[in-house]
Amino acid sequence: MVQQKIVIKVDMHCDKCRSKAMKIAAVAHGVNSVMIQGEDKDKVEVIGDEIDAACLTRSLRKKVGHATLVSVEVVKPKDPQEKEDKKDKSVTIQWPSGYCCQNQYPQLYLCEPVSDPGPPPCSIM
Repeated sequence: MVQQKIVIKVDMHCDKCRSKAMKIAAVAHGVNSVMIQGEDKDKVEVIGDEIDAACLTRSLRKKVGHATLVSVEVVKPKDPQEKEDKKDKSVTIQWPSGYCCQNQYPQLYLCEPVSDPGPPPCSIM
């Protein structure tokens, strides 16, 4: 499995928003860890396997506030030999802004015909 490190910038103004963003990111498929980072604590860093970054960003945007996908990096596991090299071997992937989730369902609208019965009949007896 390939580990991914995803950074998403989310407009979070309070601790309640940060907590909500962490909960949303933590329940996403394939997530192993979630952290809040940045000077303003406005970036959510997610590490896991086969995470759909666009769907996670869209979910945060819908439930918390404006969210922007900053980066997606493939993180390779560290071996003892690689520790000697001390080089970061991560690859940055830039997602196109129009990328969207594959699991979307079409919106269905239910329309019912309305009949106009006309004026009510006069009933004087």
